[in-house]
Amino acid sequence: MAKRILIIDDDASARRAFQTALRSQGYEILEADNGATGSQMAIEKDVDLVYLDLRMPSIDGVETLRRIRAVKDDLVVYIVTVFQREFFDELVTARGEGLSFELLRKPLASDQLIAITADILSVDNTGDTRWC
Repeated sequence: MAKRILIIDDDASARRAFQTALRSQGYEILEADNGATGSQMAIEKDVDLVYLDLRMPSIDGVETLRRIRAVKDDLVVYIVTVFQREFFDELVTARGEGLSFELLRKPLASDQLIAITADILSVDNTGDTRWC
């Protein structure tokens, strides 16, 4: 059975880039264009990994993460962002709240995304930090 990955990003071209790279490796890809829909999908669907944009309108990545963690504390979530300094305090606060996540910096080349994803999904995820 193919591993299922959820991409939550308001940018259609970013979602398409993730989808193109990861589908070529046999992963099943689900997409959400906002945090509200994405958090609901992460909770309701059986997903193995979430790639989450940090900066989105209405519900940003940190609030989306909070909603996911309220129900699924063990789901692997990678926040992928250009990293806006304005969110730094929120990320520190989220860590202080015990919300686990990893951080990746955009842009990611397809080969980087494929390698990172293969590494994440090929091991038993016990909360170890692999990529930052």
